[in-house]
Amino acid sequence: MTAPGVDGTIRPGKAVGERRLHPVTPFRRAWAPVAVLTGWAVHDPNQAQEQLTKLTTTMLLAGLAVLVTAGALYGLLTWWFTYFAVTDSELRIRTGLVFRRTAHIRLERIQAVDVTQPLLARVAGVAKLRIDVVGTDKKDELAFLAQGEARALRAELLARAAGFAPETAREVGEAPAQELMHVPPGKLALSLALTGATWGSLAAALVVPPVLWLATHSVWTVLATAVPLLGAAATTSVGRFVGEYDWTVGESPDGLRIDHGLLDRTHETVPPGRVQTVRIVEPLLWRPLRWVRVELDVAGSANSVLVPVAPRTVAESVVARVLPGVTVPGELPRPPRRARWCVPLWWRGYGLAVTETVFAARHGLLRRRLALVPHAKVQSVRLTQGPWERLWRVADVHVDTGAGKTVTARLRDAEAAASLLREQAERSRTGRRSARPDRWMANGPGNA
Repeated sequence: MTAPGVDGTIRPGKAVGERRLHPVTPFRRAWAPVAVLTGWAVHDPNQAQEQLTKLTTTMLLAGLAVLVTAGALYGLLTWWFTYFAVTDSELRIRTGLVFRRTAHIRLERIQAVDVTQPLLARVAGVAKLRIDVVGTDKKDELAFLAQGEARALRAELLARAAGFAPETAREVGEAPAQELMHVPPGKLALSLALTGATWGSLAAALVVPPVLWLATHSVWTVLATAVPLLGAAATTSVGRFVGEYDWTVGESPDGLRIDHGLLDRTHETVPPGRVQTVRIVEPLLWRPLRWVRVELDVAGSANSVLVPVAPRTVAESVVARVLPGVTVPGELPRPPRRARWCVPLWWRGYGLAVTETVFAARHGLLRRRLALVPHAKVQSVRLTQGPWERLWRVADVHVDTGAGKTVTARLRDAEAAASLLREQAERSRTGRRSARPDRWMANGPGNA
């Protein structure tokens, strides 16, 4: 591949329209040699200590200079040999100094483009572009780009994925968004305080280490147990607060946009038509306040939270934007009373409702979870019945979605379950025929 240089001459190795990442990018890679050395020291600490004791101050300083130089050179070379370009049909990312790798991302296969800004990236005014592609689990990314360039490239990719012509894609710009809801920090903090997982992990972190110390008198045993427990407690409380801080959901022609994060700022998009399941979670202590949490299963995407906490009416209005035409069922009949012999007490937490648009199954007595699966997203339907369930004439009906997840209606009457199996298979076929195409920007030419 060739391209004209600044002086008009042809230079090999760079395609027309290829661009490099932001000049701050080499610092992202410069720590790699340090990480390799640190990994060796952790793997064999005795050998590392023995080698260090043999070195003089001069040798240590010389080694440090070599390490810093190697890190800087590595970062510079990886940046220099990384290019990206948007062609008529694909986003092309070319990397590698010794082993070359070129990623060809078809524009019509793009289903989400997210902009993330770690804390240091925000300070430097740069951002990372993460790209979800249909049929792949791993996200391709461009790190780092100037903040304005990242947003402009995101808008261009979405416009091109929606079917806009290459010459007009840049002119379309970022589609405007209308704010649907915002989670105040006080409400988020209170919701975490009213979550049983927060107190459970904190209690375990405070109780288990002293008990182990009394039983073993081993500092290493206590540390090996206390550190993971404290980390889990921090993740379920402080970590979630930092990650879900300033949560804002907005609606735009290219889907629902989600902005959140206290230190690392993330700008995500919920791909329209790619949502396989919506779950409305209602912890026990949230019920007096009528608060719920909304989670998602999106095919090929890591996006999993839509609303961290909100009044039920507000959350349901946001769900209606993700699943147009879907109304959250109010009543979900329980299994027959004889099901209590299969699952004592907890059988009361199960429920099922099937509407014209969704398969809705509830489970959980203390922490309720209501899963909504659009009929068009059901990939397969199964009925299972163990020996004990056959005795009490109940069965489970499972629906599998395109996100590789399963939603189960537990302990239904056996005859009703068999009828549900047949009817759901037919509803799924009908739903797929009438479903809208999974495309960006409902107002774009691709959906005209």
